[in-house]
Amino acid sequence: MTGATGAQTPIRLLQLLSLLQTPREWPGSELSERLGVSRRTVRRDVDRLRDLGYPVQATQGALGGYRLVAGKAMPPLVLDDEEAVAIAVGLRAGAGHAVEGVEEASVRALAKLEQVLPARLRHRVSALQVATMPLTSGDGASIAPETLTVMASAAAGHERLRFSYRAGDGTESRRLTEPYRLVSTGRRWYLVAYDIDREDWRTFRVDRVAEPFATGARFAPRELPKGDAAEFIRQSVWRGQQSYDIDVTFAAPAEFVVARLPSALGTVDVLDERRCRLRGTVTDSVEWLAVRLAMTDCDFTAHEPPELVDCLRDLGSRLTRAAQGPEDPGHPAGRSPGA
Repeated sequence: MTGATGAQTPIRLLQLLSLLQTPREWPGSELSERLGVSRRTVRRDVDRLRDLGYPVQATQGALGGYRLVAGKAMPPLVLDDEEAVAIAVGLRAGAGHAVEGVEEASVRALAKLEQVLPARLRHRVSALQVATMPLTSGDGASIAPETLTVMASAAAGHERLRFSYRAGDGTESRRLTEPYRLVSTGRRWYLVAYDIDREDWRTFRVDRVAEPFATGARFAPRELPKGDAAEFIRQSVWRGQQSYDIDVTFAAPAEFVVARLPSALGTVDVLDERRCRLRGTVTDSVEWLAVRLAMTDCDFTAHEPPELVDCLRDLGSRLTRAAQGPEDPGHPAGRSPGA
């Protein structure tokens, strides 16, 4: 009996830890009932968890109990099946749509989680991902989470990565690389890597990558020639692209506008309680910028550049004609695309 009881102790500790990670206080009597052991055994198990580094706090009295409190370090997290699936699906959504501010952390966490998920749970996560669709998405192309996690794991483990790549002109090629970093610009994902065959550093748009896989061959990380990966992307991707300064005033509070525009567009300054001003330098097309500004759902005035002002004027006229409808059912109003 002693051997059987000893074998059950690790399982019971995991069950106890899973209960304590729920943000509430657990009376000793309830824990005893849930685990099917005496209160004395519960106290001993709590002491074992403390020895492992889990900060379990006990309160005295008739209504006293146990709760897991915040500690200086984060001990291993225990999840049940439903919790693991929910977290994995949430991380996949965050990683696949380049959610600003959490995208890179989502990829790192997802790569770690999927490495330890049992096969049955990986299947559940994949099935749920395939069967659902987000109502809204970011401005950039969506990326398969599997692509990001393979790349992230290869970069973290210093493992050579092979994949198919389609260039902007449609040319397809096979690449063997030493992955350095994944970088999100808020709209797109990029991989910074050393291209073995071309013997030089390259940037790859991840939405143009297909069939990535880690080869298993390790490499010693090289030193990136231009500062950090973000700066390398900035110089390589935007090289040769026309940039322009934008200046736009909004008839809305600054926090309203900030919540509706990518931070990459520039800085939003408060003018007063009801107005704010956006200034920045961008490389996006004025057509995309005009539509993006219109999506803020508030009145605004574009001051610079002149190309943006002209584009907004044309867009406003086109939308007005669309709202009025054609005068002759057989002949759409306004200019034809080739006019």
